[in-house]
Amino acid sequence: VLLIGAGEMAELAVEHLVTNHAGPIFVANRTFERGLEIAEGFKGTAIRFEEIRDYLKQVDIVITSTGAPHYILARDDFKGVMRARRNRPLFLIDIAVPRDIDPEINRITNVYVYDIDDLKSAIEENIEERRQEARRGDRIVAGAVVQFRRWFENLDVVPTIVTLREKIEEIRQAELKKTMASLTSVSEEDRAAIDRLTAGLVKKILHDPTLFLKQSEHKDKKSLHVDVTRRLFNLDQRDNRETHGDEIANRITIRE
Repeated sequence: VLLIGAGEMAELAVEHLVTNHAGPIFVANRTFERGLEIAEGFKGTAIRFEEIRDYLKQVDIVITSTGAPHYILARDDFKGVMRARRNRPLFLIDIAVPRDIDPEINRITNVYVYDIDDLKSAIEENIEERRQEARRGDRIVAGAVVQFRRWFENLDVVPTIVTLREKIEEIRQAELKKTMASLTSVSEEDRAAIDRLTAGLVKKILHDPTLFLKQSEHKDKKSLHVDVTRRLFNLDQRDNRETHGDEIANRITIRE
C-alpha cells in the first residue's frame, strides 16, 4: 500500500487496511520528515516524492490525499509501469479535493481509479444493503416472536394434551389386556396387529382435539377450551390421584 500525502482521511483508510493485514505500507509526502512521522505510526517506510513512480510498479493499492492544486499522478506517469507489473491490477483511491489523480488513468488496462464520488456511491450502496439486511432481520425477529408467543401460550395446553393422551393410552392398555386374556388362541402376530390397530385408533381420535387445543387463537378461548377438556375427561381428578401416588389401575374409570 502506498499513501501519498498526509490527509487525515487517507491515514484512516490506511489504518483500516493495516487492521485487515494489508502491507507493507509506504508513505510519500512532500515534506520527507512528515512522511517519516506518518510511516512510523503504521510501522511502514517513508519514501521521497520523486520515488513514487518506481513504487507504482510494486504496490497494489495507492491512496492519495494531498493539498496539491493539480494532478500529482498523470497518465504519462504510468508509461512502462503496467508492463513492469505484468498487468497486475493496480487500485488508485483519490480522496483529495481537488483531485490528485487524472481520470484518464482509468482508461489504462487493469488500472482502477476511485474518487470521492465513487466512494460515496459505494457507501450508499452499502448502507442500502444494510437496510435490506435490517429489514430481513426484522422479519426474522417478527417471525420468531410469533413462534415464541405460540409456544408460550401453548404452555398451558401441553400438560392437558399430555395428560389426556396418557389417560386414553392407559384405558387402551387396560382394555387390551382384559381382551387379550380372553383370547387365548390368538397368535403373537395377531396380538401385535390388534395392539397396532388400537394404538392407531387412539392416535386418530386424539388428533383433531389436540390440534383444536393448540390452534385456539385467543388466550381466553384457549383457557376455556383447556378447562372444558379437563372437565370433560375428568383430568384434574386424575392428576390429583397421581399426586397421591395411587396405582394406575385405580385411576382408570370407564363409564358405560
